[in-house]
Formats: sequence, structure tokens, C-alpha cells
Amino acid sequence: MRLARIAHPSGGVAFASIEGEGDDAQVLEIAEHPFGQPNFTGKRWPLADVRLLAPILPSKVIAVGRNYAKHAAEFGNEVPAAPMLFIKPSTTVIGPNVPIRRPRDVGRIDFEGELAIVIGQPVKNVSADRAASAILGYTVANDVSARELQKSDGQWGRAKGFDTFCPLGPWIETSIDPSDLALRSEVNGDVKQDGRTSDLVHKVPELVEFISGVMTLLPGDIILTGTPEGVGPIVDGESVSITIEGIGTLTNPVQDI
Repeated sequence: MRLARIAHPSGGVAFASIEGEGDDAQVLEIAEHPFGQPNFTGKRWPLADVRLLAPILPSKVIAVGRNYAKHAAEFGNEVPAAPMLFIKPSTTVIGPNVPIRRPRDVGRIDFEGELAIVIGQPVKNVSADRAASAILGYTVANDVSARELQKSDGQWGRAKGFDTFCPLGPWIETSIDPSDLALRSEVNGDVKQDGRTSDLVHKVPELVEFISGVMTLLPGDIILTGTPEGVGPIVDGESVSITIEGIGTLTNPVQDI
């Protein structure tokens, strides 16, 4: 199932399921929330008539650094023995086609295409072999980063925490095996990243186990699993598109503020 959050023609915001492909795709409104067995209201619209929003509004975004060996190497770093965690505020989250806003006077801003885990139920200390039961599905993410601040600060909260620095979308795919998916990032149509999730150092079940051992994960929380090599700068007027096999493409323009 593809779960989305939409602004619909009646003027409201709702969760929805997307059925069909291309011009025939329909959006079916879900009552209340998408966790558990969804209840449908009976309202539906063509996908072309709704606006896709960030598919979920998490209480927190937990990101994993240096989780692809070649990405760690391109910045001269080693892969950490345990997952390296940092938090992005919920206010970083935006949806498809919303501009990534580049702050003034912070230097280079990079895109980082990533597979995002969406948590489906409250969990604490869940084991890796039970991690799948805690996951609602997966979406596409862009871990936007102020690279020079990341280096100068020594910790990543400011560099990763600006408003709009976590685009998510276009929807959540609930029926997919995340272990070997193609991930491609493009800037203005030029391919910059071309990786596979099979190259993750710490795999999805291990990440859920490790992170839930640190903090309680709540429904809708996001785990960013890391980025392959090939990250690079984005500037005003460019457009970033990140595609993950079996999920879809997340596109955002870039805008100076």
C-alpha cells in the first residue's frame, strides 16, 4: 500500500491510500490516521487533483551518519563500529515540491539521498528479528546538510537542523523489502548518486534495534538510514530529485533566503 498525506479539493488535509498508476491513479481518503488497519471515508479523487504533502509529521527524525563505506571514505572518515546517531528537528520536514531554503552566510549546502524508515507503533528495546513489526513502511528522504558548519561545529545539530532540511515523500510504501533497492539522486537531471541499500553497513533491522535501545520510537517517527557516495552542493534555482526503487521520486527546488 502507498500511504500519502494530501491537501484535497475540499480544502482539507488527510491521510490517503494511492491506488493505480499514472493518469489512472486514485487517492482514497483515510479516516483519522494510517496506523493499523486503515478505515476509509469513501471519498476519492484523481491523484492529479490533490497536492502531496510530507507523508508523515514525525515527533523526531533520527539520522544515521556514515552508514555507507564509500560515503564515509569520500570525506576521509572511517565507518563507526556502532551506528552514529544525530537528531533533525521535526521542523526540518517538508514535502514534495516544497523549496529547500538555503540560509545566508553558512557556506556550502549539500543534498544527501536516503532511504527513510517510518515507524508504525511505539517500541522500546525491540530486537532486530522483530524490527519489521515496528515499521509502517519506507519513504524517500533528503538529509540536507550545511557542510561547512558540520565541519566547524564538530557536532551536527546546527548543520542538519535548519528549517526545510529534511524533505520526505512522495508517499510511504508499506509492502517492500528494503534490503537491496536502487537509490539515485539527480540535480537538474544530472545523476550524482547511484547506489543500493544493500551497501548499508548497519542494516534496517539492526538500526531499529539499536535506536530503540536508546529512545522510545513513536508512530510516525523517521529513521534516516544514511547516504551513498556522490553527495554534493546545491544552489539557488536547482532542483534535486531522489528516486528509490519500488517507492518513487522526491523532487524539491532549491531557493536562497
